[in-house]
Amino acid sequence: MDSRILTNYIDRIFRFALGKTFSEDEAEELTQEILINAITSMGRLREEEKFEPWLWALAANTARNFRRGKSKQRAMFVYDAPLELCEEPFEEDGDEELYALLREKIAGLSKIYREIVIFHYYDGLSVKEISEKLGVPSGTVTWRLSEARNKLKKECGTMLETALRPVTMRIDIYGSGNYGKTQPFPDVYISDALSQNILYHCYESPKGIEELAKLCGVPAYYVEERMENLLDKCAVIQPVKGKYQTDFIIWTDKYGKYCEENARKAMMPIMDRLVEALEKLYVRMEEVNIYKAEKSAEELKFLYGVMAFDYLGGKYKWMDYPRIPMNYDGNCWRYLANMESGKYHRTEIGVQCCSNHSDLSVSRPEGACLHIVYSIRGFGWRMMMYDTYINACHDILLTGQAKEPGIAAEIIQEGYVKRNENGELKVLVPVITIEQKKQFDAIVEELFEPLMKEYVAIVEKFIAGYKKLFPKHLEEDAQRMCRGFFVGFYDTVAEYCIEQGKLAKPSSDWICDVLVQWR
Repeated sequence: MDSRILTNYIDRIFRFALGKTFSEDEAEELTQEILINAITSMGRLREEEKFEPWLWALAANTARNFRRGKSKQRAMFVYDAPLELCEEPFEEDGDEELYALLREKIAGLSKIYREIVIFHYYDGLSVKEISEKLGVPSGTVTWRLSEARNKLKKECGTMLETALRPVTMRIDIYGSGNYGKTQPFPDVYISDALSQNILYHCYESPKGIEELAKLCGVPAYYVEERMENLLDKCAVIQPVKGKYQTDFIIWTDKYGKYCEENARKAMMPIMDRLVEALEKLYVRMEEVNIYKAEKSAEELKFLYGVMAFDYLGGKYKWMDYPRIPMNYDGNCWRYLANMESGKYHRTEIGVQCCSNHSDLSVSRPEGACLHIVYSIRGFGWRMMMYDTYINACHDILLTGQAKEPGIAAEIIQEGYVKRNENGELKVLVPVITIEQKKQFDAIVEELFEPLMKEYVAIVEKFIAGYKKLFPKHLEEDAQRMCRGFFVGFYDTVAEYCIEQGKLAKPSSDWICDVLVQWR
């Protein structure tokens, strides 16, 4: 087989390697080993259809060997000290297994204990000399040395079971910032395998370095190293000295389980009246001649429904949205992670939007648009447009052409626009003008306003129980997430409509997005 086929798998191999290592450097090293092994072994593979299973089996074997090699290195070179300190301590025993175990357990101590053990037993320094070297009282050195001895006695047992089952999660951000084109999103700096496991284990309650080292199955040296970065990148807080806690929401199955058990039940007293209002909305919107972008009537029903709930949430301002503070890079955003298994469905509708912020008087006198993407269960999904993409779509709608050919090629590739057989460009996103949006809002208020008092009371009662699932220090994050339930309950209503035959079941080919002219 031609080894050039491997170029199609490099990114996937690197992602695989990230999940098997503790840093990007190690992942790159493992990726190289997998590629080298694959290139040297491909000659023995005759059947091309078996290539991919063969490749991932080879990758798994290479990763196992890689980890064995790294674990031996870590057992010897885990100290923040010169290499000559790695000679065997406690020479009178002569038991190599005991020495290896002690090295591992010493490495698992946090820095304040580990450095004193090394200075005392490896360097032969007295308590007074260690006190002078570290600038701490002699009594503190004596106490820490005693504590370290006690910890080593306790820790010569088996590793916690959690250390053998590392977790993986997807980390994103919400808020504002100019990311994606010119600079990476902030989550890339905290998404390595070890950082993810640290963040998971100190989410529900604060943990110390040693406890995290045991839970993650690595020496404390590595946890401390990552913790410095997590603190620097505003991913963790230190509620008390020596204890760390994740400072953002991690979605787990408990949130979805609560939604499945309570959302439908909460909405039933008002459900049929909401469905009736939605059916009337669908009929009334047929009279508003929006640009439909070749969308089917069923797709547009979902769009009108979620836009109605979105508008009402803003109209009634039923729940405060805490201001997102400025982060370390000068932008206002927060991390948000997900490690749900898929067993339960969390009631939500994701909303992403971006505007081209046009200058009416100079650059774009025709106005500005907002691209909104709604993430609804069963639908496909795509990223919101960049401002330059919105400009290009706007130009195509007005003139049939994009001013910048390069941008036109990009938006065609991303699926926002297509080129017909005759060369004509066609925007594939529905468009609502300012006047049409005013018509839409008026229809929504007429149909739904009589239900809003009862609807708000239902949502607030649901949220009162839901908020109890979040760690107490994340109250503002929880408030922001719960505010989304005003729109998110459309997910529950739509599910009911599908069961009643009022809506078609969504297709993964459908995209629920819209361009709204806002000035």
